[in-house]
Amino acid sequence: MSTNAWRFATALLGLAVLVSGLGVVYGKHEARSRFSELQRLTRERDDLDIEWGQLQLEQSTWSANGRVENVARDDLHMVIPQASDLRIVQP
Repeated sequence: MSTNAWRFATALLGLAVLVSGLGVVYGKHEARSRFSELQRLTRERDDLDIEWGQLQLEQSTWSANGRVENVARDDLHMVIPQASDLRIVQP
């Protein structure tokens, strides 16, 4: 092989090593960016899970039988009908 061919081959290999190194750096940067995004989304999911649990607890508190009965009696002025006020309708 001539000297020019060796120089060309060496330059080509050097360029390949440089491009490969840049690819590794870019790949590492992308991996770190995506991991950071994954961590952020995981925290957001956990926060939403906590809020969902709190909302379920609040819903069960607001819909408890005793509370519904108190609201019906106090706010809506509803009363439990007497037996004499009941009418049974048969088809």
